[in-house]
Amino acid sequence: MKGVVAAILLALAVSCLVVKPGDALNCVDVNLCLTPCIAYLTGQEAAPAPACCQGVTKLKALAATTSDRRLACNCMKQAASHFQNIDDDAVGNLPKKCGTPLPFPINKEVDCSRIP
Repeated sequence: MKGVVAAILLALAVSCLVVKPGDALNCVDVNLCLTPCIAYLTGQEAAPAPACCQGVTKLKALAATTSDRRLACNCMKQAASHFQNIDDDAVGNLPKKCGTPLPFPINKEVDCSRIP
């Protein structure tokens, strides 16, 4: 079963890398980029996987405009609401742990409409 889950996560990570900056950003893109981060964000892993950090880097490139950043923020908040065991500290520290600071904060309380 673990092998199937790993294969699915790998496929999602690879599909995230196919999305190009300049394409219209949507929640599917955001979710694909961050799916490999779920194990870290739920405390199942102590550090984000390389595929997770690649997704964070890709997300930063995709969220180039104010409207893209606001959309990405809302998508992340929506996705996080589906997981009861998301670790808020892990979410906040994810960009730093990946060495890719995002131009917007990620947490459940942020007002996405105020992101520049």
